[in-house]
Amino acid sequence: MEQLNNKAVIVGVNLQDRPDFIYSMEELRNLAEACNIEVAGELTQNLAKINSSHYIGSGKIDELSALVAGVDASTVIFNDELSPSQIRNLESSLEKKVIDRTILILDIFAERAKTREAQLQVEVAQLQYMLPRLVGLRESLGRQGGGGGSGMKNKGTGETKLELDRRRIEDRIHALQSELEKLVAQRQVQRKQRQKTGIPVVCLVGYTNAGKSSLMNALLDAFMPESNKQVFAKDMLFATLETSVRNIELPDNKSFLLTDTVGFVSQLPHYLVKAFRSTLEEVAEADLLIQVVDYSNEEYERLIDVTNSTLKELGADHIPMIFAYNKTDMTSEPYPQVNGDKVYMSVKEGAGLDELVTLTKKRIFQDYVKCDVIIPFAEGRVVAYFNTNANIQETSYEPNGTRLVMECRQADYDKFKDVFVEPLEVEVE
Repeated sequence: MEQLNNKAVIVGVNLQDRPDFIYSMEELRNLAEACNIEVAGELTQNLAKINSSHYIGSGKIDELSALVAGVDASTVIFNDELSPSQIRNLESSLEKKVIDRTILILDIFAERAKTREAQLQVEVAQLQYMLPRLVGLRESLGRQGGGGGSGMKNKGTGETKLELDRRRIEDRIHALQSELEKLVAQRQVQRKQRQKTGIPVVCLVGYTNAGKSSLMNALLDAFMPESNKQVFAKDMLFATLETSVRNIELPDNKSFLLTDTVGFVSQLPHYLVKAFRSTLEEVAEADLLIQVVDYSNEEYERLIDVTNSTLKELGADHIPMIFAYNKTDMTSEPYPQVNGDKVYMSVKEGAGLDELVTLTKKRIFQDYVKCDVIIPFAEGRVVAYFNTNANIQETSYEPNGTRLVMECRQADYDKFKDVFVEPLEVEVE
């Protein structure tokens, strides 16, 4: 987003004493900084309801105007999504560029999007945001010498131009969505193929910058060091917008698919949730969710609530979940340790990975049986199959065949049970 200078004042309304208000303002500051905007001032107001015309109370406008002038800011950023009329009224009163939390998040997503699918999804979300705001945005551009201002002098011309813009945007959204549908169809085919293999799917979810991609890379390093399949991980908001799927092969011949997803944030714009729905469908079809939590953040419980409410919106709140309390090394909590469905760990130090994998295995490999079987020598292919697909604990040779003491999928046991000389012992895990 073009700025006259990079200074801004952030503004928020604490509506009916919101418990997370202070944190949401801090987060707005971080979002602005992620867009390379320097936050030079802050103004907040306690209100029972949002002012429909100017977002903040009319008495606060003069105070805001003086603050903006005092710090020489070119932009005013509001903590909630503004209506088209609020943008118009605020820009008219302040004579400065006005943006809201939604457009900031959309801008960060636009900058971070690397794959074609992510780029299309972000552009659709941006255009859907712009559509009802064309009038206000045109005035804003005109004030900054960005064009479009001259058409406003002649009302008829302006209205015609507006209609043209509206139609152009609607056509563009339609074209983008058609292209997205083809990519979504490909993704669904890939997902169906993965489901056919019967390999469990584990999905990493959580707040942005909690360490999901770093955790995926740590698991790849620990269990598949030769794979060279690391994903992009960086200490920044929304480093990951693309869904990455990796196969994690464990030493006991068990494996699962691990999916990394886009991070959540409070007040994640509904345009984005809608546009990224196809990407986030991976979450709704997982067998297990690992919610990665930045345990060093004092507000971590709030961040868990935001993640849970986003999962609910995606229809994924019914899926079993365990918690990876990451960055425990920055707290006084002992680690690694497991407490129920929580693993206290430090991805940076590689501490707690084994505990997390053990807990994950307990949840996703419940269809395994321990068995002691004899397979006739003539059925060497069956022995070879179990050597590849089961956890063999003991192999010995009896007069009538190869004896295997192993842990295998119930489905594999059922598939070959007619071949076994005699099932000596079967124990469901």
